[in-house]
Amino acid sequence: MIRIQRAGERYPGGDPAAGIETRHALSFGPYYDPDNLRFGALLACNEERLAPGAGFDEHPHSHTEIVTWVVEGELTHADSAGHTSVVRPGDLQHLSAAGGVRHVERNDGTTPLVFVQMWLAPLQPGGEARYEVVRGLGGSYEVPAAGASLRVERLKADESAALRPTDFTYVHVVRGGARLAEEELGPGDAARLTGEKDVELLATAATELLIWHMQTP
Repeated sequence: MIRIQRAGERYPGGDPAAGIETRHALSFGPYYDPDNLRFGALLACNEERLAPGAGFDEHPHSHTEIVTWVVEGELTHADSAGHTSVVRPGDLQHLSAAGGVRHVERNDGTTPLVFVQMWLAPLQPGGEARYEVVRGLGGSYEVPAAGASLRVERLKADESAALRPTDFTYVHVVRGGARLAEEELGPGDAARLTGEKDVELLATAATELLIWHMQTP
């Protein structure tokens, strides 16, 4: 089964007056849809846009694997476990909240910040919080705590990529465009594949994709 979600179908959130604009792909906060609670291990896929000086003040997380992909600008991170960093385009940030952690995320730069933040459910609760930044990620990043793997795919126009046969596959278009099963996908569009095999993506322009492969727990 393949389900397409268009960028315009995402739920708008955030706090625009404070310079925070969010687009949620799955039920989040005040937005509740019992048919759109999660997909595989994926609990959230949020497109975030922060104006210069805007950000999320210190807040808690627990029992969540939080993976962030920076598209434009610089993301400043600090957490209660003592980690601080500046995450830039092409960098991946992974915060394993485990039994509990608090963090701050801000745009301390002078240009707009755009990032995609994805939350995954761990296979086992608890543990110690962990943090990692991978600079200039290309290829795949494993999140074994959630039984998931993230693949960053960059394609030129007319290049194709085969999707690995897994229980759940989630495709998010960061930029550019692609064709999947006769559907044209553009920036912000997403596809959810359940139990599909022998599926290919064809780039219709220079394209950057985030592709999650997830197994049934």
